[in-house]
Amino acid sequence: LVNGEKIWTSYADEADWIFCLVRTDPAAPKHKGISFVLFDMATPGVSTKPILLISGKSPFCETFFDNVKVPKQNLVGTENDGWTIAKYLLTHERASIGGGLALAALRSLPAAAVKAIGKDAAGRLNDPFVRQEIGGAEIDGRALFATIDRYKAEAKAGQGVGAKSAILKYAGTELNKRRYETFMTIAGIDGLEWEGARSEDGTLAREWLRTKANSIEGGTSEIMLGIVAKRILDLPGA
Repeated sequence: LVNGEKIWTSYADEADWIFCLVRTDPAAPKHKGISFVLFDMATPGVSTKPILLISGKSPFCETFFDNVKVPKQNLVGTENDGWTIAKYLLTHERASIGGGLALAALRSLPAAAVKAIGKDAAGRLNDPFVRQEIGGAEIDGRALFATIDRYKAEAKAGQGVGAKSAILKYAGTELNKRRYETFMTIAGIDGLEWEGARSEDGTLAREWLRTKANSIEGGTSEIMLGIVAKRILDLPGA
């Protein structure tokens, strides 16, 4: 609902809309003077251009606005207070990314290592370096799941996640990148195969490259660390 009016009625309709943070008061400082506005993608002057990623896929687009006008009723919330809404959305986006990457970590490193490297007579992986990397990743993964469960319990108790979503985003992002580096180590030169049925058209290589975007989307890892330092740890000078 936007100002009491339903803008779209189904998921299919929703996919044809975009929200924008628009500067509506040029004289206002920093995060003030920004409004949250919905745009119908069919509006004259709105166009998109796919962005090809290093993974070979194109899940993102550049969006261009050329002399675009939208009705005033597309304003969400109060004029010049769009950053308040944006912060709320970012909190959920970051928590969702962190939780989603934690679930992605269910792809088994130990199983991949056993298949590719094999075990010694004692039942351990033949490569001690890979054993160490997998052990660290598994421990950190369990810690992330425990943190997610704790934050869920706090949310049910009426305590918002807030700035703590930055912890989930950072931890999930960095863990996912580490795990895929280990997957690539396990796979060796075969992991670099880009095309062909054996590698399912380079699925592992493309997923590995895709993880590089994890530390950018939803706010970079550096930004997440800054939020943790300032909003959670209250470090001086942060």
